[in-house]
Amino acid sequence: MARVTIEDCLKVIPNRYKLNIVAFKRVKQLFKGAKPLVDEEDSKITVTALREIAANKIKYKETDSEEYY
Repeated sequence: MARVTIEDCLKVIPNRYKLNIVAFKRVKQLFKGAKPLVDEEDSKITVTALREIAANKIKYKETDSEEYY
C-alpha cells in the first residue's frame, strides 16, 4: 500500500470517532516501542498506525458503553 487514506481505514472501522481513538492508541503503543505490524517504509508512526488499520492488522473491542470518565 503506497499511500494510505482515511477512506481506506473507514472500510475497516466505519466510525470516524472510533477510528481516531484506535489510531491514537496504536500510535502511543508504537511510540513506546511496540513492533510495527506492517512495513514501516521510513514512515512516521502516525502513518504506520493508519497503514496497520487499513490492512486490518489492528483488532479492537466494540463496546456500547455510554459511560464517560
